[in-house]
Amino acid sequence: MASIVLRSLSIFLGLFFIFVGIMKITPYISKDLHKDLRQEYVKYAKIIPLARWLNVKIPSKWYRRVVGGLEIFAGIALTFIPHKRTKQVANVILLLLMLGAILLHWMVDDKLERSAPALVFFFMLTCRLVVEWQLQRQAKADAKLAAQPPQHPNMPAKLAKSD
Repeated sequence: MASIVLRSLSIFLGLFFIFVGIMKITPYISKDLHKDLRQEYVKYAKIIPLARWLNVKIPSKWYRRVVGGLEIFAGIALTFIPHKRTKQVANVILLLLMLGAILLHWMVDDKLERSAPALVFFFMLTCRLVVEWQLQRQAKADAKLAAQPPQHPNMPAKLAKSD
């Protein structure tokens, strides 16, 4: 059951981030939404904390493209690449992007309707990571249990170990 949840979350989140990343990079899907995103990223590029601490000015166009590219890359990894470690790395990248988005929305005093998607997808990515960790822990426990010698139901544990 948990494997179905993990697979469903991976596909849904991956496709969503591919879609959003494409919208940030190109107006191919929606010209109006792309234009709105370009205007918003002008505000966000001015207040990026790391850039402010290092006294570096990051052009909003490149900031938007890097974030969009990372979302597409991580979305493809979540959706199409079967390797678990790659999916975990993609999940962490997207979690960090969502944390950054939440921080930037907070710093520019955006309304909740503007920052809610970042919050929702942050929690969904967190849930996906927790489900994956639980599955890994369960698999380790099952492997440990399978490695133990079988015990007869009527034999005490001390006698079974001495054989």
